[in-house]
Amino acid sequence: MNALLALARLIDALTERVGRLIIWLVLIATLISAGNALIRYSLGESSNAWLEIQWYLFGAMFLLAAGYTLKHNGHVRIDIFYNRLGPRGQAWIDLIGGLLFLLPMAVLLAWLAWPMFHEAWVTHEISPDAGGLVRWPVKLLLPLGFGLLALQGVAEVIKRIGVLSGHLALPREAPEEDV
Repeated sequence: MNALLALARLIDALTERVGRLIIWLVLIATLISAGNALIRYSLGESSNAWLEIQWYLFGAMFLLAAGYTLKHNGHVRIDIFYNRLGPRGQAWIDLIGGLLFLLPMAVLLAWLAWPMFHEAWVTHEISPDAGGLVRWPVKLLLPLGFGLLALQGVAEVIKRIGVLSGHLALPREAPEEDV
């Protein structure tokens, strides 16, 4: 179990690094968007490439940060039972959800997206819009993003098994907020 927990810590460290890098894409996308708007409205000039790079950056932020969001428990939960359970019960829900839903979905989507990326790479696919960008980088985001999500899902499953087997301390319950 110690080797698996060490693997989970390595995955967590990778996810944290990727997440910290992706945060910078927000600033870059904002600057590109503001610059594009300034040029368009002040000089009457614009380019599809500038619009597409904004879409690519948004896709990168969304897809590549999914594992980071999972690591920090930031995904939206709509579960009427989860918050009523203690840490062990929550660990069971997370373990079952990770094994039955998260991992199969993430692995399947990464696997299904790979041929789409490969075809764009081989054919040198370019956006059909005038002045558009090559498409393979944005299509690579799909298998890469879902691969990173699956990897973090493995770490989360390992950590939940560690909690349930007593090899990892139960997370402290947050104090209840007054409403």
